[in-house]
Amino acid sequence: MIGRRRIARGFTLIEVLVSVFLMAVLSGLSYEALNYVRRSREISREAYTRLSDIELTVHLLTSDFAQIAPRPVRDVIGTSYVPALLADSRTTNLATLTRGGWMNTAGSPRSTLQRVTWRLDNGTLIREHTTVLDATLSSTPVRREMLHDVLNIRVRYMDAGHNWQESWPAAQAVPVASTTQLGLRPKAVEITLELKDLGVITRLVEVPG
Repeated sequence: MIGRRRIARGFTLIEVLVSVFLMAVLSGLSYEALNYVRRSREISREAYTRLSDIELTVHLLTSDFAQIAPRPVRDVIGTSYVPALLADSRTTNLATLTRGGWMNTAGSPRSTLQRVTWRLDNGTLIREHTTVLDATLSSTPVRREMLHDVLNIRVRYMDAGHNWQESWPAAQAVPVASTTQLGLRPKAVEITLELKDLGVITRLVEVPG
C-alpha cells in the first residue's frame, strides 16, 4: 500500500488577521475595565477622605465650643486680659476660645486647657492652638488646615436672655472688664458650615454651665 502523505497545513493570512483583531478587541475591553476599576477606586478614596475630613472638622468644632472654659488669657504683651471666648465678625478670626479637655497622655507639665483659634482663609478652614494659655510674642501657634472648599461658615451665640448674637462677648454681657465677666460663656452655639460639594451642615452646641 502506498501510505498517505501527511500534508502540513498552516494558518491563512485571513485567520491571522482575524486572530489579531480579536486579541486587540479583548485587550481594549480589558484595559477599559481595569481603567474603570482604577478610577472608581480613586473616586471612592477621595470621597472617603473628604467625608473623614468633614467628620473630623465638625467633631473638633463642636468639641471646642462645647468645652469652652471660663478662663480669660493675658494678651501677648501681658498688660491686659482677653475674654475666654472672643468672636468678632469684623476680624479674620472666626473665634478664639479657651477650651478644656486637652488630653495629656504623656504626662507633660502643661495645663489641660488649650487656647484655640478658628479662621477661614480662602476657602480653607484652619484651626490653630498655642502650647501655653498666656502666649507671648515669641509663642508660635500650631497651625492645621482642617477642611478645604468651604464657601462660608457662620457662628452665632446665645446670650443669657436667649437671644442670638453674631459676636461675643455681647455688648450687654460685659459691662466691666473684670476677669470674672471676661469668662462669661454663651448658653449655646450654632455653627453653620456651607461646603462647595455637600451643601449646608448645621450643628447646635449646648455649652455646659
